[in-house]
Amino acid sequence: MHRSATRPSPLFYGLLAVTVAGGVLMALQSPFPFDELTGRVFIGDRNWTGTAGAVLLILGGWAVSLVFHEFGHAIVAYRGGDHEVAAKGYLSMDIRKYTDPVFSILIPLLILAIGGIPLPGGAVWINRWALRSRSVSSWVSLAGPLSNLALGIVLTISVALIPMPTGLVIGLSYLASLQILAFVINILPVPGLDGYGAIEPYLSPQAREFGAKARPWAPLVLFALILAVPAVGNALWDLTALVFDAVGGNSNASTVGQIAFQFWRY
Repeated sequence: MHRSATRPSPLFYGLLAVTVAGGVLMALQSPFPFDELTGRVFIGDRNWTGTAGAVLLILGGWAVSLVFHEFGHAIVAYRGGDHEVAAKGYLSMDIRKYTDPVFSILIPLLILAIGGIPLPGGAVWINRWALRSRSVSSWVSLAGPLSNLALGIVLTISVALIPMPTGLVIGLSYLASLQILAFVINILPVPGLDGYGAIEPYLSPQAREFGAKARPWAPLVLFALILAVPAVGNALWDLTALVFDAVGGNSNASTVGQIAFQFWRY
């Protein structure tokens, strides 16, 4: 494998720069006063510099996590026998290689902004026939959501252990909870999502045929239910909160981070 095939693209560093810039703005100025001990927030005193930082941090951080998610699929597939992923540019960490401008970037970011739901937006095309075994195929599917879980845990532990300004606590806590929510959603055994991809190699031919037919529309039905039926969305958020709290997350800070990010709703 040529070294340039795994060298991160300049665009990836650009996404990191946007994320860091948002973090710096939130570190310099919290979107609004927030008492970490009591969870009290004073929304009426919103600071727009900190709010701009929240938007940059969350959108930039989500785009970076999308790259890690798809790179996770690709690198496990490469090690598992599908060397075509290198030729396709999937190991370059270039978000353009994983995405369609409308369906993979614009629509997921809009849904994230409007509903706070981290829609899986990227895709890498894996030659499953080249993989060495069914277990390898399962791990290829699991690698993406596990990268979201790992990133969420790292961010959560960082907030818990590293002293940082209140604004940064708010932003990183919300970004961490989004990563865990992405893991929870992606791991569902729904055709088109990674949870289904993990079990698909072990299903009967008839079940796999049905899954192939359902793959284009099943995730859209799921996300419509999440947005339209409060009980469905609440159940996913409750499971996310359970995992988030278990790894030491600050639920109050995460909620305030969402309020800071969705400035048009609050």
